[in-house]
Amino acid sequence: MIVFNKPSVTDLEQKYISDALSLKKLCGDGNYTKKVYEIFKNKLGVENILLTTSCSHALDMTAILADLQPGDEVIAPSYTFVSTVNAFVLRGAVPVFCDVEPRTMNIDPDKIEELITPKTKAIYAVHYAGVVCDMDKINDIAKRRGLLVIEDAAQAVGSVYKNKYPAGTIGDMGAYSFHETKNYVMGEGGALIVKSPELFEKAEIIREKGTDRSRFWRGQVDKYTWQMTGSSYLPSDVLAAMLTAQLERFDEIMEKRMSVWNRYNEAFAEDEAAGRIIRPFIPDYSTHNAHMYYMFLPSLEKRSSVIEGLSEKGVQAVFHYIPLHSAPNGVRVTGGRKFDLPVTEEYADRLMRLPLWADMTDGEVTKVIESVKELIK
Repeated sequence: MIVFNKPSVTDLEQKYISDALSLKKLCGDGNYTKKVYEIFKNKLGVENILLTTSCSHALDMTAILADLQPGDEVIAPSYTFVSTVNAFVLRGAVPVFCDVEPRTMNIDPDKIEELITPKTKAIYAVHYAGVVCDMDKINDIAKRRGLLVIEDAAQAVGSVYKNKYPAGTIGDMGAYSFHETKNYVMGEGGALIVKSPELFEKAEIIREKGTDRSRFWRGQVDKYTWQMTGSSYLPSDVLAAMLTAQLERFDEIMEKRMSVWNRYNEAFAEDEAAGRIIRPFIPDYSTHNAHMYYMFLPSLEKRSSVIEGLSEKGVQAVFHYIPLHSAPNGVRVTGGRKFDLPVTEEYADRLMRLPLWADMTDGEVTKVIESVKELIK
């Protein structure tokens, strides 16, 4: 079976993990955590970043920092993973689901403004498949209407907006994922990016159980105390050691994944021209990081038959999200509100994802391509 995902792990990851264990500094914010921050700053231009125990926890922190209260409304796509919306629902805020663009599956900025009410406090923009949303339009709406913009950049580490701005740094806050299924992994883990220095200091306190312990370790205060309500979102430095190795291999992993993505995209061009599928669309304003390769089949029935046929041939293909507005808890937390999301509902039923990971062999890629071509014809 050619599995859907497989992390790329080498001797370097094992070396750094062993070193972290030998240092006997296993808790968070150790030497390897600092190395991760240096790489993000020097290589990717990302500052004001804090490692977290998961992207879900990073998103939870954005909701706390945004001071979301019960009854507040938050605009978000329905086509996303549950963590995006769980983050603010846990605070009592209510999701208002927005439709997506059919070409990128990103939130449609032209549909946002009509959803804004006096209760709206924030917009959560999800960069699906590592393709950055149209952030100029979203930020313009937010600025005019006094809203915060939070980027769910879980899938977009390494993607860039307008050849200048790293995904996750364009709104007020952003969140990354380093889960095993992402491009760069630490098993379970994530990161929070906060643009405002004032909010960043609050983020440090929230992440450290509500104490100013980070300031204490920097020598800015002579003792640390409980400053505000918080929790523990620090990942072990052993996990940071794993991520350090992954980020030192950043270009290698990116190039390998991009090679697979490009082979898929070239191979299926004729099938798109023949109307059998629709390939991914990359807008001019965004680069992508080859996080996933997906295609749209003509119908739910065709997608189901192709996935089943691929499984029989030894290829694990998958579909993606069940739209949140139709999920049991989505109906519950919105009070049964009806949302007009025709693009979300149609394209969620048609999208299929192919296996893609850095260490796929030429033979594996060829088998996937040939198997898909046979079945879609």
